[in-house]
Order: sequence, then C-alpha cells, then structure tokens
Amino acid sequence: MTVSLYEIQPAGRHAAVPTGSLFRRVYAPRACDALAYSMATYAMPLVVLATTGSASLTGLAFALEWIPRVAAFGFAGDLVDRSGAAIVCFLASLTRALLVAGAAVVLVMLPRGTAETATVMALAAVTGALTQFSFIANEAVGAIVGRRVEGRSHKVQPVLIGIDQTATLVGPALGGVLLLTGPTRMLACLSVLSFLSAGLALQTPPTPLRAARQGGQGRRGGMREGWRTLRSLPSLRRLVAGLACSNLALGLLQSAGPVLVEDHFGRSPAAVGTLWSVAAAATLVAVTCCRFALDRLGLWGVGVISATVASAACLAVPQAPSYLSYTALVALFMAADGGLTVVLRTLRSLIIPPAAFGTTLSLTILLLLLPFPVAGILLAVTPPPYLTDVIGACAALQAVTLLVTFVRLRNDPVLRATADPAHAGR
Repeated sequence: MTVSLYEIQPAGRHAAVPTGSLFRRVYAPRACDALAYSMATYAMPLVVLATTGSASLTGLAFALEWIPRVAAFGFAGDLVDRSGAAIVCFLASLTRALLVAGAAVVLVMLPRGTAETATVMALAAVTGALTQFSFIANEAVGAIVGRRVEGRSHKVQPVLIGIDQTATLVGPALGGVLLLTGPTRMLACLSVLSFLSAGLALQTPPTPLRAARQGGQGRRGGMREGWRTLRSLPSLRRLVAGLACSNLALGLLQSAGPVLVEDHFGRSPAAVGTLWSVAAAATLVAVTCCRFALDRLGLWGVGVISATVASAACLAVPQAPSYLSYTALVALFMAADGGLTVVLRTLRSLIIPPAAFGTTLSLTILLLLLPFPVAGILLAVTPPPYLTDVIGACAALQAVTLLVTFVRLRNDPVLRATADPAHAGR
C-alpha cells in the first residue's frame, strides 16, 4: 500500500523535506502562532471584560469572535490551496499584529465609553477571523511536511498537537497575568507574537497550489471541493463522523463542567480551572505516548484503545461520587480524546490530496465543531436534576458510534500501515 493511491495528482509546488530543521521551519512557527491563537481566543473576552466591565458584552464579544471564525473556514482553506500556506499565514499574522498594535494605542487615547467599547468588540471579531486563517495555513504546512518526511508522519502530528496543547495552557495564563497590568500590555504582547509569527511564516516549506492543476481543475474550490474530496475518502469520512458524535459528549462535559463542579460537588469556580488544567496535562502525556505507540500498534490500534478508554470514562462520569473522581474521569476522557485527535490528524495528513488540503481540512474542522453548539443547546434545555442522565445518554451514543466506526475501519490499509514493520521506515 502506498499513500499516493489516495492522492489526486497535485501539480505545482510540493512541500519537500525542509532544508533546515523541522524545529526552525515547522515547529517554531507553529508554536508562535499557536500561542497567539490561544491568547486571541481566551484572552480577548477578558480584554472586553476589563475594558467594559460588562459580562453581557463579554459574552457578545465571545460570539463575535467565533462567528467570523466559522464563516472563515471555507474561504481560508480555499485561499491556502490557491495561494499557498506561507503567504496566507504571513498576511494574516501581519494584519493581526498591526490591528492589535493600533488598537492598543487607540485604547490608551480613548476615554471610557462607547468608542472604547466599539473598538474592543470590533477587535475581537477581526482577530477571530484572522487567527483562523493562520491556523488553517499552519495546519496545512504540518500535514504536508508530515507526509513528505518519510516514515515520520505519525511522529510529526503528535509534536504539533503537543505544541497546541501547551499553548492552550500557557496562552490564557499569560494573557490573564498581563491583564493585571492593563489591557494595553496584553495587546502589545499579542501584537509582538503576531509579528514573530508573520516573520517565521516566511521560512515555512511551500504547499501545493490548486491553481497549477492541469485541465482547468484549479477553478473549483471552497466547500464544494472539500465535500467532493471528503466523499472520495471513506476512511476519513467515517472517522470524522465518529469523532463528531464523540465531540457532542465532549462539548456537553465542557459546557456542563461549571454546573457540575459548583452545584453538584459544591466547589468554587477556581476548581473548574483546576479540572481543565489537569485534563490538559493528561492530554499532553497521552499525546507523547502516542508517538511511541503508533510504531507498534498503528493508527487503528491506537484509535481503538483511545476510543475504548474515552467511552468507558465518559460512561462513568455521571456516576462519579466526588470531585476528585470526576476530575480523574474527565482527565482520562480528555487524554483518550487526545489519542483520537492524533489518529485523525495523522490520517488527514496521509490521505487528503495536497492540492485540496486546505478546503478539506476546513470542512472537517467545521463538521467537528458543529456538535459544540448543539451541546450548549442541550445544556440550556435540560433541567439540572436530569443533567447527568443527558450526559449518560450522550456517552452511550459516543460509545456505539466509536465502536461502529472502528469496526468498519479495521481493514483500512492506511490505518493498519504504521503497525506493519514493512512500512515502519517509509
């Protein structure tokens, strides 16, 4: 089995093995952009709260930040396929850096009032969209390099996921500390990180361009191209469907966490932060272990173990008798979910045609995000006494879906290839 059987011929530029180190040309740009992404995602609502003092405006800012991100998925992926990941990441990061720096100056000059509120609200919306462009671009670079570095795709992806998880831990904490001295310093730090990300983006390896395809195929793009590619890849389609159902349980646990921790277990809001810090640390450990497990078990083996652990932990969450056991079960669930993420990202990097990677990546991310607002609606319409029952029902749906998914994928050659010694060095 060779991966090229799954590719559409990607005429144009190819992402060869970087002439420099992977750290300099792939990991360092990803780390810088991931930290900026994390700060923009989690700290911008805090900037709104610190500036306006309004909880309702903070919630509105969070919505304004995410609506453009979701809307930008299709366009960002299409632009990456047409223009290349490096230039997209450079322009998005540079624009974000300039806008954030300008906003920091404006906030110093403006008095408190409507103009100041409008500035931070607009900044939240624009940075959300620009951050999504740079994320799609960096994800495309990581996937293309992973498939070009022979025999190391399953090692590149865990490193990238580890970088993202570390940034998720550091970004909110850094933003919160800087906000103690005022919004301006936090925005200045975000601007510096964005400038660094723009500079590092220029040395990332090139990605294939759809516009270079023969026969005029380069004119097609957007979500239509992503749907066409996803339908042609049954293994990826099945895995995305399974993980989308799993994300419903994940989203419900995330959204219901404060309710369960504060009301059910009688803990303080700080305990919610501790819960997710422990879960993030467990995910980092699991992702690191996956780098070694993939050599012996293959994608399918790691996926089955992760799916089993995730299902068992989620099914046990409604029965947790104490906060400590609840924290342990959620951390176990998140660690197993990290293993499933490694499987998904590695499979994506192996079988999506390079010249259609951006659009297909955008579509898969969108499909995986849609269960989260559904989980929020479920939480909103569920009376607190029945919350654990709804979590149990979602856990049962997750277990059945993941079981069906991996049973159907048990003979897939790509998922089995890593475990085969004959392919281990390829």
